[in-house]
Amino acid sequence: MKVLPAIDLLDGRPVRLRQGDFGQVTRFDDDAPTLARRFEAAGAEWLHVVDLDGARRGQWRNLSVIAELVAATSLPVQAGGGARTMDEVEAALEVGVTRVVVGTAAIASPAAFDGWARRYGDRIAVSLDVRDGRLAVEGWTAESGVSLLTIAHALKAAGARRFIHTNVSRDGTLGGVDLAGLQQLAPLGLPVIAAGGIASLEDVRALREAGAEGAIIGRALLDGTLDLRDALQVAAGQPGPALT
Repeated sequence: MKVLPAIDLLDGRPVRLRQGDFGQVTRFDDDAPTLARRFEAAGAEWLHVVDLDGARRGQWRNLSVIAELVAATSLPVQAGGGARTMDEVEAALEVGVTRVVVGTAAIASPAAFDGWARRYGDRIAVSLDVRDGRLAVEGWTAESGVSLLTIAHALKAAGARRFIHTNVSRDGTLGGVDLAGLQQLAPLGLPVIAAGGIASLEDVRALREAGAEGAIIGRALLDGTLDLRDALQVAAGQPGPALT
């Protein structure tokens, strides 16, 4: 299983939100490229980047900073938060993003997503973000009336290659992982990267044993609750310090 350290950008700087609430922002001292290099030095294999300003406005707002992150390390970058049109997907790919995450546009029209899937294949992933059992869209400021599994099946039929599942209610809380959400998606047979609430090596181990392709970890790494090197060991199936 992969561990993807998360860098969320607000006004060009790394932050963490609690439960997706822009009124509950924690800011960090390091700039984004410095943080990325720190993750790379600790052994990270990917970076997960979210343009929070873009998520609210429907188009990239921090793409220049994302380009800096691409250049700052040799790590592949998975980025989302501003891709609601093909032009926005292309813009991210042009600055070197390896995989673009889309959510709102795909959920709004799985039929239209068919064209995206055929064009980009594995260079695009669909984010399925859930709050209290409902899909959260538009930067987590609104909700879709369609169920998680209904959308997931429709998007798989349209050619989706990979899902990212976030429990919004747990995001930024260190409240533990949502294994139930992951297990709901497992029968579809697509890779699923899990996010939201990951706080311990036990959480990492639980996701690996549940079959997650990856774990996106943000706050726990940034505030020192979880050591990235230890998390990478456990994700690879090795016993970490707390699990020996």
